[in-house]
Amino acid sequence: MKVRSRHSGFTLVELLVVIAIIGILVGLLLPAVQAAREAARRMSCGNNLKQLGLAIQNHASTYNDQVPAWGKEFALTDTYAASGNPFFPLTQDARRSFGVLGQLLPFMEQKNITDRIDLKKPLVDPVNLPPPFPMGRNTRDVFATVQTFICPSTPSATPSDYGPYFAPLGFPAGVAYELPRTDYVALRGLHGSLAICGGLPNATTDNGMLGSNDIIRKPLVKLAQVRDGLSNTICFTEIAGKQYRYFRGLQIGFTWTDGGLTLNSFYGDWNTARHPRGLSGATRAVPDQPGCSVINIFNENNPYSFHSGGVQVVRGDGSVSFLSETVDVGLFIAFVTRDGAEAVSVPQ
Repeated sequence: MKVRSRHSGFTLVELLVVIAIIGILVGLLLPAVQAAREAARRMSCGNNLKQLGLAIQNHASTYNDQVPAWGKEFALTDTYAASGNPFFPLTQDARRSFGVLGQLLPFMEQKNITDRIDLKKPLVDPVNLPPPFPMGRNTRDVFATVQTFICPSTPSATPSDYGPYFAPLGFPAGVAYELPRTDYVALRGLHGSLAICGGLPNATTDNGMLGSNDIIRKPLVKLAQVRDGLSNTICFTEIAGKQYRYFRGLQIGFTWTDGGLTLNSFYGDWNTARHPRGLSGATRAVPDQPGCSVINIFNENNPYSFHSGGVQVVRGDGSVSFLSETVDVGLFIAFVTRDGAEAVSVPQ
C-alpha cells in the first residue's frame, strides 16, 4: 500500500491574505515614514534659518550694532566705475549692491562668493555678472546655489530664470539667465492691505527690523532701535518655492505666459525683501485678493512654507520659532514691526 506524502505550503488563499496584510502594514507605516522625513527636513530648514540669525548678530557685532539694509544703494557721487552696460542705465536699481542675504554671506562661511564680487560696484556691473549676461566678465560659478538658503521641504531647488525680466530690457532672447533661489526673505515692514487688518492706516511701511533701504546714506537700523524687543520682532521668514507661484499648496501655472512664474527669488536680489499682504485666501483665480489672512496662502509676498501648519521665522535675537498659519493677524503685525510698542511675544 502506497502512502502519499503531503508537502506543506501556502494555498493561494493564504498567500493572498498574507499579501493583503503586508499591504495594510505598509499603508499604515508609510505616513509615519513620510512624517519622520518631513520632521528631518523641517529641522534642517530651521538650522538654515538659525545660521541667518547668527549672521545678523555677527554683522551687528562687526558694524557698530547695525543690521544690514534690505537694499543697499550707491550715491551718484560715489566713486565707482561706470558699468558700461547699455542695458542698465544709472537708475536706482542699477546703483544697488547685494540685497540683505548677499550682505550676510561673509558671516555664513560664504566669503568665497563675496570675494569674487566687487562690493564697491553695483551688482549689475559687468565685472560682477558672469556670462551669459551681456558683457559679463565674472566666472560662471560666482552665483552658485547656497544650500543654506534652500529649505529641503521645498519641492524643487532649481535656479530662477530671470530671462522674462531681462528680455524687455533688450537682452538677447532665448537665453536662460539663471540665478540661485532663496526660500528665506527679509521683512521690510507692512503692506497697507495688511496694516488695515490691525486697525492701522492703509499705508505701506518700512518699519521692519531690516526695513532700512540705505538710499543715499540713510542710517542703518541698530539693534538698540528695535524698541519692541529683539525676541518679539521677526527679521526673516520663509517664502518658499520661488520663482514658481503657489497658492494653498497648489502650483499656479508653470511658465511666464500662464502666470506661473514670479521674480524676486535670487538671494542677491534686493527685492527678495517683502511687505506681507493681507489676503483672503478665497480663490486660486485671484490669489492676491485682499483679506486678513497671512501665512501659507500665496508665496508671492507672504510667509509661505511646505511644512504643515505654518512657517518658521527668525527673531531679532537670532532664535528660530514656528509661527502657526492661524496666528492672530494683530499679533503677526506686532511681530513684524520694530517700533509698535506692543506687549506681545512670539509663540515658542
